[in-house]
Amino acid sequence: MLENFSFRTIVEYLPLFGQGLVTTVWLSALSFVGALVVGIVLCAMNLQRGWLFRAPAKAYIDAVRATPLLAQLYFLYFGLPRLGFVLPELVVGILALSLNSGAYIAEIIRAGILSIPRGQVEASVASGMTYVQRMRLVVLPQAFKVTIPPLLGQAIVLVKDSALLSLISVAELTRAGQLLASDRFMPAEGFLTIAAFYLLLYYCLKGLAGLSTRWLGSARART
Repeated sequence: MLENFSFRTIVEYLPLFGQGLVTTVWLSALSFVGALVVGIVLCAMNLQRGWLFRAPAKAYIDAVRATPLLAQLYFLYFGLPRLGFVLPELVVGILALSLNSGAYIAEIIRAGILSIPRGQVEASVASGMTYVQRMRLVVLPQAFKVTIPPLLGQAIVLVKDSALLSLISVAELTRAGQLLASDRFMPAEGFLTIAAFYLLLYYCLKGLAGLSTRWLGSARART
C-alpha cells in the first residue's frame, strides 16, 4: 500500500516544514499573548456592575463565539482594505487569532474568578482591603491556578486554528504541506506530514497541561 508513498520527498521538503513549524510556534505564541490581553480586558469589563462596560463586552464575546473564525479572518483580510485599512498577512493572522481566542479566554478567566468562595472576598472587604488589593492578593492568585489547565487547552485550540492562516498565504505549517502537494502532486505526503507535526505540538502542550495539573494538585496538598 505504501509503494507509491514517497518518504524521500518528505525528507527533501523537511527544511520547508521546519520553517513552517517555527512560524506556527511563534505566531501562535504571539497570538496567545494577544488573546490573554484581550481576554483580561473583556473579563474586567464583563465583571463590572454598570451596563456601560458589561454590555459591550458581552456583545463582543457572544458575536465572536457565534461566528466562524474563518469569517472573522476573511473580514479582516478582505473587508478592512475596503474600509481603508491595509495590513500585512501576518498581522491580520495574529489579530484574528488574538481577537477570536480572547473571547474564549475572557470566559475562562471570569469562571476562575467567580469560583473563588464569596466568604474570602467578604473577609478581605471586612479587613479594609481596596478593590485592587483584593484582586491582587486574594482573588487573582487563586483564580490563576484554577484557569491554567483550561488556558492551556485553549492554547491547543489556537495552534490548530492557526492552520486557517494558510488561506491568506501565511507561510506556516499547513502552507508548507500545501506547497508540497501542489509542487509534486503528492497530497498524502504533504498533509500526513502536517498532521504529524501538529500531533507533536499537541503532545507538547498536553504535557504542559499535565504538569500544571500535577503542580496544582501538589500545591493544594501542601495547603
